[in-house]
Amino acid sequence: MSAQPRSIAVSIFLLVTGSVLAAALALFSVTFKGPPPRPAPLQLTKLAVALEHSTPPPGNEQGLRIVTRAGQPEPRGPERLEPPGHPMVIALARLLRTPPTQIMVYTSEMQRTNDEIRGPFTVGWRVPGGWRIAETAPPRVLTSWHIVTLFAMLGVLIVLGAAAWWIARRISLPIQRLAEAAKRARPGVREAIPTDGPLEVRELAEAIGAMQARILQQAEGRTVMLGAIAHDLGTPLSRVAFWIEQLPDEARARAAADIDEMRAMLSAALALARDESAPASPTRLDLGSLIESLVDDLAAAGAPVSAEAGPRVVLRGDSAALRRLFTNLVENAVRYGERATLGWRADGGWAEVTVDDAGPGFDPDRAESLFAPFVRGETSRNRATGGTGLGLAIVRSIAEAHGGEVRLETRAGGGGRVRVRLPLG
Repeated sequence: MSAQPRSIAVSIFLLVTGSVLAAALALFSVTFKGPPPRPAPLQLTKLAVALEHSTPPPGNEQGLRIVTRAGQPEPRGPERLEPPGHPMVIALARLLRTPPTQIMVYTSEMQRTNDEIRGPFTVGWRVPGGWRIAETAPPRVLTSWHIVTLFAMLGVLIVLGAAAWWIARRISLPIQRLAEAAKRARPGVREAIPTDGPLEVRELAEAIGAMQARILQQAEGRTVMLGAIAHDLGTPLSRVAFWIEQLPDEARARAAADIDEMRAMLSAALALARDESAPASPTRLDLGSLIESLVDDLAAAGAPVSAEAGPRVVLRGDSAALRRLFTNLVENAVRYGERATLGWRADGGWAEVTVDDAGPGFDPDRAESLFAPFVRGETSRNRATGGTGLGLAIVRSIAEAHGGEVRLETRAGGGGRVRVRLPLG
């Protein structure tokens, strides 16, 4: 029996609670250990002996240094001069058997008693030839207490970071797989939707799966209806074609042209229905050979089409469907741009094919709408110049069935370009 999936909210709550608890425990441990260690106060009697003998006291926890200089001592950092009448100055002068005016004491902390000196300090005693100065060592930036504390906090950060990363990946990976499955979804093919992960992700996957089923059902119904209408209209058109043979020559020619246009539209509609309803049967094929063969056939038929040599590119696809894709693009390029030039290259894990023409290019505001069925680039509705309006819809349908994409662009030097990207396989 599988475990009940956990909610994302529960995972985040546990992570936040655990982080706060771990940080509180670390802070409590540091606080319980006490403040950073500090040097013990130095007795004035020991300081007086050190000054008299120019030798640091035994132990020397304060890092005391005794030097003799010609000039009087100067304060260091936050140290301030104690007045000669200060009890501690008077006590130190008495120990040294000298007037308080011959003593200079700089301290950085409030002194609690008069028999010891706390914190960093500088003490000067005027002697023949200059000043004998006793000064504590500069305070260390990082003591052993600081290092232990920093390592403790770093350990807590590593543990919490690893837990956060694990939970984040546990949440994001199912969402990422779900997004990839949604990108692969295309008309006519049911994509398997992953249903693992947290509770909310599973519910989202089930909703996407149900939505995909509804969309596929509606698309299938629309495609079946489109194919049925296109097929059933063929018989009445044949009868109409028979009856118009009795019309006068001029009227018969016009009627025959209209019937040919309707048959072309029905043929394109059937092709669109077939491409959306029947999944491709992929085989390994050489893209360059397919394009060169197509260009040779169209050029032999009188179409102004050429191909630029490219590298050998092998992919998996339906050769008949891809041939129809590039044929539609060439026909559009010739119709709107006078000529067509095909080129191809490999770009990472993709095969990229470009179809260039010498036309005006594509309006960026209308480029996406041109892929919709029955939308023409030429708005006069003239069959001779505007086509059926299904060419680009068929192109996109075939490209997406192969896991690819199609984009319409305008070249910098003028002219339109259609860029087709297909995954290598």
